[in-house]
Amino acid sequence: MTTDSPRLLIYSQDGLGLGHLRRTTLLAAEYLAARPDASVVTISDSPIGQFFTAAPGHDFVKLPSIRKVSPGNWSPVRLESLHFNDVLSMRAEIIKTTALAFEPDVLLVDHMPHGAMGELVPTLEAFDTRPVRTVLGLRDILDAPETVRRRWHLEGAFEVLRQHFDDVFVYGSQDVFDVASHYAWEPDISRRLSYCGYVCSPPSAGPTEPIRRQYLGDDDAELIVAMAGGGADAYPLFDTLLDAMPALQRERNCQLVIVTGPFLPATHQEDLRQRASGLPVHVVPSVQDSLGHMAAADLIVAMGGYNTTAEVLSVGRPALLVPRAGPSAEQTMRVSRFAEREWLRWLPPEELSAPALATSMVDALTTPLQPVGTPDLSGRLRAAELLHEQVEYAIVPASGGG
Repeated sequence: MTTDSPRLLIYSQDGLGLGHLRRTTLLAAEYLAARPDASVVTISDSPIGQFFTAAPGHDFVKLPSIRKVSPGNWSPVRLESLHFNDVLSMRAEIIKTTALAFEPDVLLVDHMPHGAMGELVPTLEAFDTRPVRTVLGLRDILDAPETVRRRWHLEGAFEVLRQHFDDVFVYGSQDVFDVASHYAWEPDISRRLSYCGYVCSPPSAGPTEPIRRQYLGDDDAELIVAMAGGGADAYPLFDTLLDAMPALQRERNCQLVIVTGPFLPATHQEDLRQRASGLPVHVVPSVQDSLGHMAAADLIVAMGGYNTTAEVLSVGRPALLVPRAGPSAEQTMRVSRFAEREWLRWLPPEELSAPALATSMVDALTTPLQPVGTPDLSGRLRAAELLHEQVEYAIVPASGGG
């Protein structure tokens, strides 16, 4: 295996969301932009497959989809007649066979060092004696520190990280969240950390006026755009938004665009469409240019997923975020830290109600924030640069921790 035409293998376990797949697709595109001769294969299990447009040189291998029911408890999404352990064995074999056949220079593992229920360990062990650099890529906040420490110890993630990984890329900023400190990493693995900044899409190149005209026509109204990533758990926010519209209309002349996301159940989508009838509300399942819609908005209303939040920051428009209530504390932790710096506004999920949401939206439309510092949004560029540097090390066998 030579490094003249580098190969990058990505493992992305996405559950029922789009966040991990979106982030790894962006990183693959940036990696290939610098080396068009390179090849990237992503192994993922998103139920809707290759949702995002892939760059030339990037392909996907689809695993049978699984979902996390609770910490340490998983179930098949579609192969419901099979025992979960059988599906897990199938996934582990597909991962290992693909990895050995592809012969990557670098393996980038997204989020879980050991994979779902340890399915990645056989591949990591096979790579220990091969010239492959292994990199763990983490969004900065995974969950409440005590939860992450407990689960990683219980599942053996710390030991897998120590034995099999050369480096860890954190897609965030240490001054916002210190991964090693909060998650109690020991010095030998803390030394492998590199903070890259937040990963987000390149800025939208198109003008925003056509998007505003599409929804507003000639009306001199304010445009509110509501998004929630894949949308699987977005109904409470969208439901409350519709209930808040009459009170908001009494204060502001505005129109609302709700982008439901592909995972919002069809019954909820239909409910929103029926209730939006007669209101200045547009309900659409997806848009081609999500960043363009954000940039065109007078106010963005969103949940607190990593990708959505990073892209909200990147467009620099007024934003009000309502993180999900659970089961993970990740969104609340992230959004509250950003709100402390006045990078955006937030409404805690336990305070979500139509009156509170309407009041918060009026405040966001009328009162500018005073940001403290600026977020580091260079994660896509920096992580791709570091991945290319890894190829230089892949000329001798790596045994982890090297």
